[in-house]
Amino acid sequence: MNILMWHVHGSWATTFVQGDHHYVVPVLPDRGPDGVGRARTWDWPQSVVEVAPEHLREQRIDAVVLQRPHEYDLVRSWLGATPGEDVPAVYLEHNAPDGDVPLTRHPMADRNLPIVHVTHFNALMWDCGPASTTVVEHGVLDPGARWTGELRRCGVVVNEPIRRGRHTGTDLLAGVAEAAPLDVFGMGVRGLAEQVGLSPDRCAVHEDLPQERMHAELARRAVYFHPMRWTSLGLSLLEAMHLAMPVVAVASTEAARAVVPGTGVVSASAAELREAVRRYAHDHEAARDAGLAAREAALARYGSERFLQDWDAVLKEVVS
Repeated sequence: MNILMWHVHGSWATTFVQGDHHYVVPVLPDRGPDGVGRARTWDWPQSVVEVAPEHLREQRIDAVVLQRPHEYDLVRSWLGATPGEDVPAVYLEHNAPDGDVPLTRHPMADRNLPIVHVTHFNALMWDCGPASTTVVEHGVLDPGARWTGELRRCGVVVNEPIRRGRHTGTDLLAGVAEAAPLDVFGMGVRGLAEQVGLSPDRCAVHEDLPQERMHAELARRAVYFHPMRWTSLGLSLLEAMHLAMPVVAVASTEAARAVVPGTGVVSASAAELREAVRRYAHDHEAARDAGLAAREAALARYGSERFLQDWDAVLKEVVS
């Protein structure tokens, strides 16, 4: 199939474009949000092609994967077709609902489009009205069992923690840093230490590293901490589990389904989270055992092969 999609979430898209299809991604001269084009820090295959909006009508598009509400109108404008009527389409919801939860009405609830959620929690919490819904859980390209835990530090991966604040659990980092020094990876992390009142030796930041390098660095840390309070399930948590890292996660949204017993600690108690980080940072054997269990669980549930098979089934049904 020829699939039109926007480059919105790099980690998710990196697995999605590994399928047996051709992927058309819009590109604009400034590579802004509606025309990012191909990824630059992830490894995408040659089956992903960049097409300027004015040339989209020259393409044969078999299906559209929408990921943001305004893309519905972009398809109508750029492709000259209405999603779900003139061209097969599906809406992929990456996020947990915001606003008046759990009464939040999905923006595509009354469109003629099936809605695919990335987690069961999101599907449970969104009011999708009469729309057909399904869940395709995340899939992660296996980075390999690379954990060494040689540094008694705690790895965290989060994008824009200063702007997103309590959503990403940024306020929890100072407490966790009492248990082990933090290394925070992601976009928009500069100035984080000052923002949360930590010295550079207790909170070091690593701004927007290429994925391969980030995985290598993350795997040197003793433990991974997932502070997200109200976001969808972060792929970085699943990547850390694939790396065979022990994980400690806030018990919110989908985390409890991902971090099964024996793979780490999930808790809504800030004190228990700190203690778990402290334990794994100083007990190499316990960290190793939990990390190996985490990798086994992640491979079984969040492997890329299962993910791509699930998406093939969704796309075939939409096109038919």
